[in-house]
Amino acid sequence: MKTRLLEKLDAIRTNRDPRAFIIADAKDADMAWGIPAAGAPYPADGRRWNTMPGFRRSIREVVDDGEIDILLASVSQLGLLRDEGVFEASAVTPAIRANDTTDIWCGRGARYREEASRPFATCDLEEAIAATGAELGLYSITFNNDLQADHESLQAFKDFRLNAARLGFHYFLEVFAPNLTGRVDDGDLPHFLNDQICRTLAGVPCGNWPVFLKIPFLSPGAIEDLAAYDPQNLIVGILGGSSGTTHDAFKLIGEARKHGARVALFGRKIKDAEHPVEFIRHLRRITDGDLTPVDAVKSYHDTLQKAGLPPRRTLDEDLALTATELSYAR
Repeated sequence: MKTRLLEKLDAIRTNRDPRAFIIADAKDADMAWGIPAAGAPYPADGRRWNTMPGFRRSIREVVDDGEIDILLASVSQLGLLRDEGVFEASAVTPAIRANDTTDIWCGRGARYREEASRPFATCDLEEAIAATGAELGLYSITFNNDLQADHESLQAFKDFRLNAARLGFHYFLEVFAPNLTGRVDDGDLPHFLNDQICRTLAGVPCGNWPVFLKIPFLSPGAIEDLAAYDPQNLIVGILGGSSGTTHDAFKLIGEARKHGARVALFGRKIKDAEHPVEFIRHLRRITDGDLTPVDAVKSYHDTLQKAGLPPRRTLDEDLALTATELSYAR
């Protein structure tokens, strides 16, 4: 892991720098969506989808700008980026998606999410490390309040973390809400997720805990409870979910920061932005306390206008709040 990330993690754990905040760009959508993963060209240019070479070009632009702390990608794409030397002179830490549970198998026509999530990892960790040089990766669990499915998921997590420890590999833990409806009452869902996380880690030596969490923002109180649980050992991060409006993204990161989260991992919210680099710069200005979410939306639109880029929405439309995110596919 790069020095900047290590320093921020230490500053967060010791509360040495209250402004310290980690932003990650999740460019691992090819592990879930297939061909549509790279997104549609914007502004439209007649092509249905962007290509993976174009997707990697957008990754290089974000890494070169240097505002993010972590770039998360699939093993295949991170290996190609490593071969290009993208991270050699960068302070950005590369990370791989280390598993792909069945609830993110979201390709067109797929119906896998109609059943409780099952653990699976396409990549072999040793092979992935050799191909990418990454020392950090995302591991994902989805709890469905289903004894058989959750037991299988926890056994797979145990196998992964023991293998990761053997290889000196660090991980952050993504925990999703159930992918099946009706498994947990809505009012209990934030508490269910928090308790599953803490119960799962209780039997793991703290030295082998995830470097941080990636979870949905279910409520301010739930984030506050988890952030206060063991702040020196458990850092809370939030996931972005679907694209939504610009205000959706800016409000989410602002509220997460306000209630104790110290990490944000945004994928589609960044990928589908008109100007991903400027979008990330505005995320950073919000976490630094320089802009409110509303002012950031207005500033972002001003930046688009100066750059000659047409916004996807009018300013009024982009100031709307629309999204409630629970899972990767929504």
